[in-house]
Amino acid sequence: MTHRDSTIDPIEPIDLPDQDPQTVQRLRFGVGVIGSLLPIVLLVGNSITSARFVLLASMSASYYTHMRNVFVGSLCAIGVFLICYRHDRREDRLSTLAGVFAILVALFPTLPPSSLTPHPSGTQTTLGVLHLCFAAGLFGVLAFFCLRLFRDTRDPRERQDARVHNWVYRVCGWVIVGSIVVIAAAGVLHFAWDFPLTLTYLGEAVSVFAFGVAWLVKSEAIVTVPSRSAPGPATA
Repeated sequence: MTHRDSTIDPIEPIDLPDQDPQTVQRLRFGVGVIGSLLPIVLLVGNSITSARFVLLASMSASYYTHMRNVFVGSLCAIGVFLICYRHDRREDRLSTLAGVFAILVALFPTLPPSSLTPHPSGTQTTLGVLHLCFAAGLFGVLAFFCLRLFRDTRDPRERQDARVHNWVYRVCGWVIVGSIVVIAAAGVLHFAWDFPLTLTYLGEAVSVFAFGVAWLVKSEAIVTVPSRSAPGPATA
C-alpha cells in the first residue's frame, strides 16, 4: 500500500469578482430613475388622491398620506439597489452604508403633521429625530459619491466624456450639500416664507432629484456631448 499524504493545503481566500459592467449600469440606472422621479411622483400622486393640488411640508410627510406605500417602497428599493451595488471596495462599502440609511429613513417616519397630531408622543418625537439623522447620513454619502467617487473614475470607457460628466457630478454634489444646509437652517431658525412650497420640501426634492440625475449620468442612460478638448484613448 502506498502512503497517502494527509497534509491538507490551506484554502486561500478568494476575492469575489466585481459585478459585470452591465449589472453595475443597471443598478445605477435603477437608483437614478427612482431618485429623479420620486419628487414628481409624490407631488402628482398626493394631488390626485386628494383631488386637489397638495404641497406637503416635506417629502417625508408623504408617510401620512395615501402615497405612503410609494414613498416607503421607493426608499426601500433604492436601499436594496445600493446594497446590491458593487463596483470596487470603496464604492461597495459606501453604497451599502447609503442603502442602509435609505431603508432606515423609510422605516423610521418623520414627525406627523401638527394637523394630524398636535401633541406628538415621546416615541413619535424620537422616531422623528432618528429619521432626520438617517436622512442627513443618506444625503451626505450620496453627496460624497457625486463630489468624489463618481469623479474618480478608473473606467477607460468613461474617459472620453470625463470632463462633461465630472462637471455634472460636481454640480449635483454641491446642490445636495447646499440643500442640506438650507433644510438645516430652516429647521433651526424656523424660517418661513409666504409661499406654499416649504424650504424643507424644496430642499429634499432638489437633493433627491440631483442625486438621481448623477446616477443616471453615471449609468450612461443620459448621453452627454464630449468636450472638444477631451483626451482621446490612451496609447501604449
